Amino acid sequence: MVGWVLVGGDGRRAERIFTFLWLQFSLWATPWSVDRALVIQGRAIRPEDVAQIRGWLHAHPDSNRTRLSRELCRAWNWRNGVGQLKDMACRNLLLKLEARGQIRLPPRRTASVNGLRNCQAPVWEHDQRVIACPLQHLQPVWLAPVVEGSSEAWLFRWLLQRHHYLGQRNCVGENLKYLARDRSGRPLACLLFGAAAWKAAARDQWIGWTARQRATHLSWLANNSRFLVLPWVRVPHLASHLLGRVAARLSADWQQKYGHAIYLLESFVEPPRFAGACYRAAGWVPVGLTSGRTRNDDGRTPRVARKALYLKPLRADARRRLAA
Repeated sequence: MVGWVLVGGDGRRAERIFTFLWLQFSLWATPWSVDRALVIQGRAIRPEDVAQIRGWLHAHPDSNRTRLSRELCRAWNWRNGVGQLKDMACRNLLLKLEARGQIRLPPRRTASVNGLRNCQAPVWEHDQRVIACPLQHLQPVWLAPVVEGSSEAWLFRWLLQRHHYLGQRNCVGENLKYLARDRSGRPLACLLFGAAAWKAAARDQWIGWTARQRATHLSWLANNSRFLVLPWVRVPHLASHLLGRVAARLSADWQQKYGHAIYLLESFVEPPRFAGACYRAAGWVPVGLTSGRTRNDDGRTPRVARKALYLKPLRADARRRLAA
């Protein structure tokens, strides 16, 4: 039997305690061994957790997805380092459980917020005159995190959507965006850091951690998923200069925003499109190639081009901390 006491918005305990029995083979869920945990959104999910979610859905048939995700975060005390509920991570977890056939969520009542966030950014006017000069002529180069909802956030989004070969969609989970400008305020480059890849054999071997250690400490890594030097900017050594500047401050910025430090950066570079020279010049270490597989493939046939994996420790003892 599994029991769950819900706490109402006024802080009082709900009057009823809902109990129900976990069945290994539900009529509407795929079979799942009772002693095996799934790892979703970096969290181990066991059958009793799914049973807890089903019980809440059964007890509140008229509720909505937003309330479910927030109640679940509170019940699990699932918060980031600064105490905020990990609501978006929980919503993604619920969607993935539904896709696996483990739960059945109530119908959406409004349009998906992600659909709105993934819309094309409006055209943003900015100076596009060619910048071709030595780096010292641009100094001091201004570099700072982009504030969500600001005019700089819209400019950042527009630049990536317009000029990066991968474009830019909604950022899910913890992330930091940096916009670089020259001393005259002209935009130079965009850098985006977000959640690290769940598995990367070359990285995991370099760290030397176990699967359990990876699940526990993966949030201490950040992935440089976008790096764009604007196409009209032709300044030698600018890219490596910016990578060095970001590496020097990112952990402190992450600590301030999310309440925990970052010990290791990673980036996947696609050869022959890019040589990775700026990463090497900035002290990043090439550790190997990816397998070419994705999280949604069949596990046998590579689906994408293999990429070179670069790592940048932010502390001398980064490996020891990650494998602790």
